[in-house]
Amino acid sequence: MRVVDLIRKKRDGRALTPEEIAFLIRGYTRGEIPDYQMAAFLMATMWRGMTVEETLVLTEEMVRSGRTLEFGHLPEAKVDKHSTGGVGDKTSLVLAPIAAAAGVRVPMISGRGLAHTGGTLDKLESIPGFRVQLPLERIRRLVERVGAALVGQTEEIVPADRKLYALRDVTATVECVPLIVASIMSKKVAEGIDALVLDVKVGKGAFMKSEAEARDLAERLVDVGRRMGKRVRALLTDMNQPLGRAIGNALEVIESMETLKGRGPDDLRALSLELAAHMLLLGDRAADLAEARHMAERILQSGAALEKFREIIEAQGGDPRVVDDYARLPQARFRFDYRAEAEGVVVEAHAERLGTASMLLGAGREQLHAPIDHAVGLIVHKKVGEPVTRGEALCTLYYNDDKRLPRALEQVRAAFVIGATAPPPDPLIRAIV
Repeated sequence: MRVVDLIRKKRDGRALTPEEIAFLIRGYTRGEIPDYQMAAFLMATMWRGMTVEETLVLTEEMVRSGRTLEFGHLPEAKVDKHSTGGVGDKTSLVLAPIAAAAGVRVPMISGRGLAHTGGTLDKLESIPGFRVQLPLERIRRLVERVGAALVGQTEEIVPADRKLYALRDVTATVECVPLIVASIMSKKVAEGIDALVLDVKVGKGAFMKSEAEARDLAERLVDVGRRMGKRVRALLTDMNQPLGRAIGNALEVIESMETLKGRGPDDLRALSLELAAHMLLLGDRAADLAEARHMAERILQSGAALEKFREIIEAQGGDPRVVDDYARLPQARFRFDYRAEAEGVVVEAHAERLGTASMLLGAGREQLHAPIDHAVGLIVHKKVGEPVTRGEALCTLYYNDDKRLPRALEQVRAAFVIGATAPPPDPLIRAIV
């Protein structure tokens, strides 16, 4: 087999055989196929798509590229949650401690930021000392002892996805549905989970802009997951504006801890509790969704989830004192308030533009191996439907490099629209699949 022939075959819209998909994934994982050829294949797949059978084989091959976690000796259900990516989406930092405190085992393999969206691993690494790259045996012990492990792909776990995930970020192939499905489900199957809750974002700040696209992705994810023997449920949730008010790594960690203390934004709290409730239900901790919601709420209010997060931080090498002292997190040297030029009501706070602004400040990556600045980002003071007076701060930009500010400000200016009347609110949860 030749890689160029397989690129041509996919370019021409033909389905690959299981043997051809295996050849590509195994060769790329071993370093025998260069990035430029795999990038061409990714783009061909972006344009031509994959059948359900191709997607299932791709997912299985990615799982086989590494080792898998096994938790058969633990009687409790192993449940994870995955988001398809949004702006200000830090629910994992809230719901994982809730679920673990409820007795669900949470082996959570997350990713880094893609394009304008943030990544759970980047957020966690803003905590001094927090280690997300851990050997398989250490992950297993964390799930056994603490109840949760918040980690990334390693050389052992789905190495094919680790390489492809980074390449997609810089080749404009992030939005490709079969690649999204294979990326998500390969990591989740490798975790040794019994069940999975999916948060499929839809709107201006999501990779799926329309509800039809998001529903299609959700149905494919659920289908592949069930074919692989997992209990799967997907929620379609709004991403027209950022979730919460913080965008950027350390800033989002602070907002997550505020939420665990009962002081976080209403939308972040509500979505975290709802996703956690579905995890508890699939994890057999509650008889129905109403009981699961009550349990999640009780755990959050009691402070048990906050203490579980502190325990997770310490167990993964981080400084647990950040829970009580936010000054121990990275701090930006400068700040700039972007102020309203007119009086009225916020009609739009465009999530993608605000996410891009945060990335341009250094919170995300424009190139494959670029470092990020954990301190920088945005705090959104005014969201859709909220009144604003002329000269009032709409958003504060936190930055360390003066040269990065002008481009970020361009995005912020374009993100906010002030009008005379508030639009009807978008539902936070649009549908359940």
